[in-house]
Amino acid sequence: MTQATKRIDTEILVIGGGSTGTGVAWDAALRGFKVVLAEKRDLTHGTTGRYHGLLHSGGRYVVKDPQSAVECIHENRILRRTHAHCIEETGGFFVVTPEDEGDYPDRFKAACVELGLPCSEISPAEALRREPLLNRRVSRVFEVDDGAADSFLATHVTAQAAQSAGAQFLVYHEVVDLLVESADGERRVVGARLRDMTTGEETLVHADLVINAAGAWSGQIAHMAGIEVRVLPGKGTMVAMNHRVVNTVLNRCKMPSDGDIIVPIHTVAVIGTTDEKVTDPENLRIEPWEVQLMLQEGEKLVPGISQARALRAWAGVRPLYQEGFSGDTRNATRALALLDHQSRDGVAGILTITGGKWTTFRLMAEQTVDAACRQLGVQRPCKTAETTVPGVEQGHYWLGHRLHEVEDHRLQGELICECELVTRAMLEHAAAHNPTVTLDDLRRDVRLGMGPCQGGFCTYRAVGILHENAAAQEQTAQPDHRKPWNIAAMQSPAHPVTASRQPIAPTPAFEPNLLLRDFLQERWKGVTPVLWGSQLKQERLDQLIYLSLMNANHLPDDHLSSPLSEFYRFTSVQEGEDQAAS
Repeated sequence: MTQATKRIDTEILVIGGGSTGTGVAWDAALRGFKVVLAEKRDLTHGTTGRYHGLLHSGGRYVVKDPQSAVECIHENRILRRTHAHCIEETGGFFVVTPEDEGDYPDRFKAACVELGLPCSEISPAEALRREPLLNRRVSRVFEVDDGAADSFLATHVTAQAAQSAGAQFLVYHEVVDLLVESADGERRVVGARLRDMTTGEETLVHADLVINAAGAWSGQIAHMAGIEVRVLPGKGTMVAMNHRVVNTVLNRCKMPSDGDIIVPIHTVAVIGTTDEKVTDPENLRIEPWEVQLMLQEGEKLVPGISQARALRAWAGVRPLYQEGFSGDTRNATRALALLDHQSRDGVAGILTITGGKWTTFRLMAEQTVDAACRQLGVQRPCKTAETTVPGVEQGHYWLGHRLHEVEDHRLQGELICECELVTRAMLEHAAAHNPTVTLDDLRRDVRLGMGPCQGGFCTYRAVGILHENAAAQEQTAQPDHRKPWNIAAMQSPAHPVTASRQPIAPTPAFEPNLLLRDFLQERWKGVTPVLWGSQLKQERLDQLIYLSLMNANHLPDDHLSSPLSEFYRFTSVQEGEDQAAS
């Protein structure tokens, strides 16, 4: 084992860089705690970056899961204030299709009244006037306060707010072990051993309290302390269509099931979602029947949607938790679960927060830090419900913001990604402040390759720029890669991003072909081109471009390997064994 060369002392160590973990770091930092957050990849790499983009009104759960509904109702109102620029006010319809008859619509309406969810019934004619592609056979329509949320931007600006309050973020730092001490018959977690995935260097983080916010991976983290946390990984598959077929969130007015929701998010519409139990949160393989089911069920909301071009199918894993529950994941509660391991398991110094949804991440953080205050013997009130994150003043992001920037500041034009209007200046600005600068990180950070071509052209340009700037770094001093950067400013024409040409420090992953290979390995882990029916066989085109022309799939691992390649090696080997067995 590599000897740890660094030591960090802190009050609270947060494990997990999704919405929940960054929310906890933000809340704790605002209360004056010294906070360190560790994430084994980049922010939003896990479940947060793999969901359908819905800001829940609570309507989906009013009948089946009232506790979750109440949490969503409460948090929906708060997030519209604190993260306003990350949320589009789409509104939502719950519609009764011919397949959804029965007493559920009346139960739904009564439950909304009982739980305090704003809900009004409108005529089908009015709904069709606002959404002309809606199924003309709907018999009833209920309007609620659903919205569309940008989880990438929201998590970044939450992290930015946490860093401004003093929190330290260690991305690409994997927890390899928890530090556990025993004294006077009591076991206590006192920190963690981290491994930097880009350098291999190990760091010991000593903390008064460890908060396990690793989502679907929280059971693995707890196991390091000898604690059993049985998280039910529920895989949800979603399909993105290549244009925005609706401007309002559409839900079927029935018990939640597969393919019963369409969410307009940015320039696309997302059909979701399945709910399949998986044993391993890393196993996100998508089957053809799942995609076909999404398209078929989407037809019941928007007839003809299955004939439109589907861009991608991807899967995320819900971190579901319910004590003693072992049934189907569809029937597990979506409510948050906060576990005090001192009272539950006799192990002090550690809390686990899991379950919930993106909509409730702030509430989850509040309750978790409340518990942390009790453990640490202090009283400090939560401030996140009244504190806005950076960028709120600029309003909701839309693609036209970038068009204004390109038109008004022509000198920084040089478009790298035409679909999402990513300029060279944006790319360089993001890369200069990212400790690893992988293509997949840039996809999440600045939306590089998220458009209709799905990175078929812009990834080459991005690799060339990164390689060029890394080469220039040999003649200059290294920039500070750990410095927080203002991602919110990049989403507004009021804050034009200028090309700094700041050199980028090379890492082993800067070999151009390695960047492409790591991108392919990550991009297509749970992200699959749609190949079925009459859809474009995008995968074959991508294989020709990336693998054949660049030979990116046949690099010698003995002397050309990146730190991230090892991260994927087990998955690749396992997939090969599965294929051989079949």
